[in-house]
Amino acid sequence: MLLLALAACGGDDGPTEPVDPGRVVKANPAFAADIQEIFDRVGCSSSSCHGSAMRAGLDLRPGNAWASLVGVTATNEPILRVSPGDAEESYLVIKVEGRQTVGSPMPLGGTPLDDIDVTNLRNWIDNGAPNN
Repeated sequence: MLLLALAACGGDDGPTEPVDPGRVVKANPAFAADIQEIFDRVGCSSSSCHGSAMRAGLDLRPGNAWASLVGVTATNEPILRVSPGDAEESYLVIKVEGRQTVGSPMPLGGTPLDDIDVTNLRNWIDNGAPNN
């Protein structure tokens, strides 16, 4: 019996958590609908992080986030937070992927962004980081 029970557990490649069908990778994500949604859902725009506290001088609240990110030099390193057309060298991506050399990965103390969120951030930046 025990062998049958153990054998039944193997081979399940399905997701272990429910997948939100509204969250998908987009080839051309919009800032307001897709990127700001990440900041809000994950808590980056909350008052204790990059909301009214504006840690590292970064304001990720709706209406402020795009101007605080695009073409702006990061506080901790001499690199643009978002370099339009270059996700690989954008500090936002470096921080969420944990590739930074100073400070901690983002979100601080939270669950790392999943592949859907990171890919959408990368796609938005690689498509020129439009304020759309």
